[in-house]
Amino acid sequence: MNPTTLQVIWFLLISILWLGYFVLEGFDFGVGMLLRHVARTNPEKRAVMHTIGPVWDGNEVWLLVAGGATFAAFPELYATLFSGFYLALFLILAALIARGVAFEFWGKDDDPRWRATWEWALTIGSALPALLWGVAWANIIRGVPVDAQGEFNGTLLSLLNPYGLLGGVVTLSLFAAHGASFLSLRTTGVIEERSRAAARALAPMAAAAVVAFAAWTIVRQGDHGGVQAVSAVLVVLAALCGAGAALRAGVRPGVAFGLSALTILLLFCGIFADLYPNALVSTGPGPSLTLRAASSTNYTLTVMTVVAVVFVPIVLAYQAWTYWVFRARLGAEDFGEIHSPIDLLARHTGGGREADADEPAPTAPGAS
Repeated sequence: MNPTTLQVIWFLLISILWLGYFVLEGFDFGVGMLLRHVARTNPEKRAVMHTIGPVWDGNEVWLLVAGGATFAAFPELYATLFSGFYLALFLILAALIARGVAFEFWGKDDDPRWRATWEWALTIGSALPALLWGVAWANIIRGVPVDAQGEFNGTLLSLLNPYGLLGGVVTLSLFAAHGASFLSLRTTGVIEERSRAAARALAPMAAAAVVAFAAWTIVRQGDHGGVQAVSAVLVVLAALCGAGAALRAGVRPGVAFGLSALTILLLFCGIFADLYPNALVSTGPGPSLTLRAASSTNYTLTVMTVVAVVFVPIVLAYQAWTYWVFRARLGAEDFGEIHSPIDLLARHTGGGREADADEPAPTAPGAS
């Protein structure tokens, strides 16, 4: 049986939540992965961290809401996914925790070993989720072994198949390129130059990975009727946008960032289009889990819709305001000696720049 209107609406809403998470958290992951590459000194590293410092935890809210909405709207899908992908999700959660702690603990001690430890925690805590999210979603559309009772009977190793690993490479490289383009927009000086160079190197690799994944997805066997054709179109468009981002990377970072964001959007739109009308594809003896079979009652979905209509616009407005307030470019010169909390706030919002306390004040040309 076909899903009801409310079930389709909530499938679309949850898809949008995941899309928002991957676009916003994608550049967060990229910044974390590139920290030690684009920033060499402590002021440079602090500047890089502060490009996402005010917003990274807000971006995580998209993940929490997507997970919560899945639990409430499609509890059978939530139960099957979280039991079957338990170890992979545990690794993602552990990495996200380490990443969050790294933001807070990096500046607590000036010891180089202390800071190096938390820099690696931030790097690994960004790279591991970026890889595993791609592995997970590639397996969701490829299909996972589900028995007649609806239980996942695979292991973490069964998820690490060639198609799943290619999906992981796609998200890892794409998020890294997305982060490099973001840093090109948000930093100045030598950090911006290194970020542009990183974008020039990463964007072609990300584009190649997206093209390979798009080609494999198109030829992958499966019969989803017209929806599969939509999926094929979307992944092809994603590949083209990735190629465009590669051509623009390092030359026009704003265009490259927009194209990398569009690539992520189209890629995951293709994944969700390929999945519909299923919630989870089965490769085992059990049937695929459809949206109708996985769904909560219409009453539950109706209440959720009312709550979403009221609160989601408020959350979106607040997050947009946060990005607007902290929109200024940052550089190493913004993170010298802090004289007062007002000075710190001014630097975060792009005002009150002061030279590093260790650097001499600039003199006029020809002054002796």
